[in-house]
Amino acid sequence: MRLMQLPFIVTLALLLAACGFHLRGDAKMPFTSIYLEAANPGSALISELRDNLQANHIQLTNQADQADVVLNIAYELPEKQILTLGGSGRVSEFQLRYRVSLRAYDHQQRVWLPAEELQMHRDYAYDDTKILAKEAEEALLYQSMRSDMVQQIVRRLSRAKPVDQAQK
Repeated sequence: MRLMQLPFIVTLALLLAACGFHLRGDAKMPFTSIYLEAANPGSALISELRDNLQANHIQLTNQADQADVVLNIAYELPEKQILTLGGSGRVSEFQLRYRVSLRAYDHQQRVWLPAEELQMHRDYAYDDTKILAKEAEEALLYQSMRSDMVQQIVRRLSRAKPVDQAQK
């Protein structure tokens, strides 16, 4: 690295730190072990979620009664909908949706995360003369949404805590 660049990098780091920016690091979880209960345990979402939880030093258990928390992924649904049609009746835009239903609880049946559905969507322009490129773009958009969904789930888990039934 050239010496002329060093002051710029230091200045940039100071500015970013001053505004509160920090790199995403380990999520601090309020539990040490988790059991993933999923309708489709072999899905890419579950695989990526497992990797992310292990990277955050959370032990994945093989049985629900061995875990501090059970994360139930009831379903994950990728959907595709026509957004706009051109003048000739040909599709010009699609909307991709990705929905995941989840809840978290412990072996005492205390709710850590109430049942909820998380949703994401992405719009993209479609050109039927470039089918292969558009299929690749669609796959990348779904992959991006899946990664974003995993991050959302991990953030929710990092803020989760048991809710006493008396408080409901």
